[in-house]
Amino acid sequence: MNSDNPAPIVLAPKPSLTYRLVSNLLVFPVFRGLFRGSTEGNERVPAQGPLVVVANHGSHLDPPLLGHALGRPVAFMAKAELFEVPLLGPLIRACGAYPVRRGASDREAIRTATARLQEGWATGVFLDGTRQADGRVNQPLAGAALLSARSGAPLLPVAIVNSHRALGTGRTWPRLVPIQLRIGDLVPPPTGRRRADLDATTAELQRRINALLDQAGPRP
Repeated sequence: MNSDNPAPIVLAPKPSLTYRLVSNLLVFPVFRGLFRGSTEGNERVPAQGPLVVVANHGSHLDPPLLGHALGRPVAFMAKAELFEVPLLGPLIRACGAYPVRRGASDREAIRTATARLQEGWATGVFLDGTRQADGRVNQPLAGAALLSARSGAPLLPVAIVNSHRALGTGRTWPRLVPIQLRIGDLVPPPTGRRRADLDATTAELQRRINALLDQAGPRP
């Protein structure tokens, strides 16, 4: 291969009509209206090409908010059972979600996510893997770093401020507190797939996201 010819950029998939309708008619009013939502750092989001979006996880609001706020579709893993629910299944599939079987190995999930990246998607990963009561990154997993190492896609740290206070663990009804998404600088893929390389990148992502959370910002 001629090294003078750069590899072609894989274009991001165009949002489907369903995705645009959900974003404009549902997510936009909820995020911008009810939660007085705002974003900071959108100029750091690559418009094209594979991207691993890495965020803290405070509530079930996080996946749709990320997809809306970044300005390009973000694919997320979802339990396979959800795709069997009438209306919900086709809806979340059209919005970029992909099924992962309950009890499936991490390796299978990584293969599925890697395939999405090769198609040009931005793929979302919550660094802790599950919601955190304090909304911070506490016990990060290496899945995002491994995805990046396998695909060569850069990592984009995003801090979701206040979603844990709006609809965190144990809450049935949301609190209408302001939610802000703070987008950090891109992090390059790990230098290799060794555990030490993955752990170093994961620790850096944790540091950056928590630093974004600690910046002074809106609080009721």
